[in-house]
Amino acid sequence: MIDNYAIRPMTAADIDDAVSWAAAEGWNPGDRDAQCFASIDPAGFIGGFLDGRMIASISVVNYDAAFSFLGFYIVRPEYRGKGYGYRLWQEGMVHAGDRLVGLDGVVAEQENYKRSGFELAYRNIRYGGTPTLPAAHPGLEIRAVTAPDDALKAFDRTAFPVARTAFLDAWLGTRGHAAFAAYRDGEFAGYAVVRPCVNGVKIGPLFALDSDVAGALTVAAVGAVGANEIFLDVPEPNAKAVALAEGLGLSPVFETARMYRGPAPDIDLSRIFGVTSFELG
Repeated sequence: MIDNYAIRPMTAADIDDAVSWAAAEGWNPGDRDAQCFASIDPAGFIGGFLDGRMIASISVVNYDAAFSFLGFYIVRPEYRGKGYGYRLWQEGMVHAGDRLVGLDGVVAEQENYKRSGFELAYRNIRYGGTPTLPAAHPGLEIRAVTAPDDALKAFDRTAFPVARTAFLDAWLGTRGHAAFAAYRDGEFAGYAVVRPCVNGVKIGPLFALDSDVAGALTVAAVGAVGANEIFLDVPEPNAKAVALAEGLGLSPVFETARMYRGPAPDIDLSRIFGVTSFELG
């Protein structure tokens, strides 16, 4: 029975609860992910409430008129298999409209996503562990940054389906996050953001022209937080990114299926050495 089931946008406190649920599922979200995520499309965070208590969550965040990303699709364990999640899913799809929609789904749910019109693009592999850091590379300059400039935003756009200025403003400027940009011969060559998570820290995005740049940015990120445990979410088709993670001494700990409803966007996977977030793309 779902007669007492209501679906509405989440409050800030509800979003915090959804992040806590994600942590309980082993997704290891960042400490301040919620406030950054909500900066883009607050109406895209939707909860299912039974007798006033949230029992299901989904985020379908509309970046612009063409692209949306789905995440936080969680139903509390005791309410699964009762139709609550599917009702919420349908509302989320209404919010997305006819946009291209991406998601990083857990492997066990791939077939369900396919039935909803999503197609597998590639796997993302989460690598984690205590890193062995590479040597510094001559010719690279690494600068700490707190806000995205035009060069950073343009580089980000090559590795993400749409421009996401509002998100980058929040992601780089949030307390506890540290961001770095790399330059080679004075030209922008990549950037990285590191943030504390439930366990250790994640570096994401880690977007770079090549492995040398990605390695140098990783050194700067780890040095900024002094973490013993780091995580990188790596697109499997980028062999150089996989090699970097393995060269750091990290091991696979989790994987997702990057899937799209609609044609996969034209992005440069060779520049993605670390995905920004499984929840927001």
